[in-house]
Amino acid sequence: MFYSPGILRSRAFCLPVFNSSDYNKLLYQRSIKKSGYICTPMLNKLQKFIYDKMKDYANAIVNYGVSPGMPFIEVRRTKLLNLLALPCIPFMFFFAVLNVIQGRYLLSFMNLITTFGSVMLLFLHHRRRYLWARLVLIVCSSCAFAFTGFFYHNGAEYFLFNMMIIVALVYDNKWVILISSLILISAFLGIVYFPQSIPGISPVPEERVWLNAGTALIFPMVGLTFFKYIQEDYQREIEAQQQSLQNMNKDKEKLFSIVAHDVRSPLATLEVLLDMFLKGEYPEKDMKEAAEVLHEKVSQLGGSLDNILRWSSRSMKGIQSLPESFPLLPLMTEVLYFFRLNILQKNITVDMKVPEAQTLYADRDQVSVILRNFLSNALKFSYAGGRVTIETRVEEDKLAITIQDEGTGMTPKQVADLFSYNQHPEYGTNGERGTGLGLVLCREFAQQNSGSIMVDSLPGKGTSLTILLPAFGPYDEDDELFN
Repeated sequence: MFYSPGILRSRAFCLPVFNSSDYNKLLYQRSIKKSGYICTPMLNKLQKFIYDKMKDYANAIVNYGVSPGMPFIEVRRTKLLNLLALPCIPFMFFFAVLNVIQGRYLLSFMNLITTFGSVMLLFLHHRRRYLWARLVLIVCSSCAFAFTGFFYHNGAEYFLFNMMIIVALVYDNKWVILISSLILISAFLGIVYFPQSIPGISPVPEERVWLNAGTALIFPMVGLTFFKYIQEDYQREIEAQQQSLQNMNKDKEKLFSIVAHDVRSPLATLEVLLDMFLKGEYPEKDMKEAAEVLHEKVSQLGGSLDNILRWSSRSMKGIQSLPESFPLLPLMTEVLYFFRLNILQKNITVDMKVPEAQTLYADRDQVSVILRNFLSNALKFSYAGGRVTIETRVEEDKLAITIQDEGTGMTPKQVADLFSYNQHPEYGTNGERGTGLGLVLCREFAQQNSGSIMVDSLPGKGTSLTILLPAFGPYDEDDELFN
C-alpha cells in the first residue's frame, strides 16, 4: 500500500513514545482497573449479605416474644419496648463499667439495675408475661433514674419524662396513666428543686450530663414517630379488612347465585308435579311413577344442599379452586341426569360426544357449576323438540367443551353483556327465568382454573358456549411420556 511522505510524517509524529517506566505504570493502572471490575461485584454482594443479616437480626430482636394470636395494638407495644431495650442494654452496661473504673460504684449499680430491667423485659416477653415485663422495666428504670438524678445530678431526671411517655403508650387504663404520671412528675420536680448529695461522691462530668439530657430529649421524637407508624399501620390493617369483607360479600353473592340455580330447578319440578296432583291430571296408574320422580327430585335437592354446604365451608376465606385430574364423562352424565325432567318436558334430543377416556385438570365442583349453567341455558332457550349437542375436542394442552343449542340465539349486544352484572335475564321458551348471574360466575370459575369461555350466537339460529380448560395437570404430561 502506498503512502505519501506527508502522511508518513504525520503518522510518525502522532505515535506515542513510551519508556520502560511509563509502560510499567500503564500495566499497573490496567491491572488495578481490572481488579476493580472483579472486586466491585464481590464487595457489593458482601455488603448486601451483611446488610441482610443485620436486618434479619434486628427484626428477630424487635419481634422477640411476639406471638401469632396477639392483638394488633399489643404487637406494636411489644415491638416498641423491644426497640427501646435493644440499645439500652449495651449503653447502660458501658456506663456501669465506666463508673466502676472511675470509682462511682453506687452509680454503676444503678446502671446495672437499668440494664437488668431491659434484660428482664426481653426474658418476660419470651415467656409471654407481657404485663410483668412492662412493670419491671418501668419500675427499675424509673427508680434508677430518680436516684441518680437526686444524688449524682447527671441529667437522668429527663429520662423520667420518657418513662411517662412509655406509660401512656403501653397502658390503656387512665388511672394507671394518671397516677404514674403524677409520681414521675413529682420525682422530676423534687430533683430540680430539692437536689441532694452524698458526701464523698464525686460528681459526674458535665459532658455526661449534656449527653443524658440530649438522649432523653431525642426519645420523644422517636416515640411520636413510632406512634405515628402504629396509627398508619393500623389504618392499613383496617383497609385490608374492609377489602377482605368486600371480597367475602362478593363471594356470598356468588354462593347465592349457585343456591338460586341448583335449588330452583328441583323445586320448580316439584311445584309442577304437585300442581298436577291437585288438579287430578295424573291418573291412578301413574301415581307410583310420579312418586318415584318426586323422590328423585328430593334426592337431587338434598345433593345440591350438600354441595352448597361444602362450598360454604371451603369459601370461608374466599372461593378458591382445588384442581384435580378427573374423568369428564361421569361428571357430564351427572349434569344430564340433573336436568332429565327438563329434557323430557321439552322433548329435547341431547347428542353427547364425550370420549370415555377424556380427563380434565380443574376444580370438579366449579366445572360442575359451569356445565350446569351452560346446559340450563341451552335447555331454557331451546324450542320443544329441539336438539342440544355436547362435544369435546383437544386443543394442544387444553380441552374444549362445547354445548350448542338450536334455540332463540342472541344479538351481538346480548353477547357483549353476557358476562356483565348489568345484564337483564331473559325468559326461556317456556317462560323460564334465571337470575342473570350464572354466566358471570362461570367466567370467574373458568379463570380460576386457567381456562376461558367463548360464545358464538345468532338470533334464531341458536347459541354455542365453549369452555377451554387444562386437560392435564402439572405432572400428568410427564407421566404419559414415561408410561
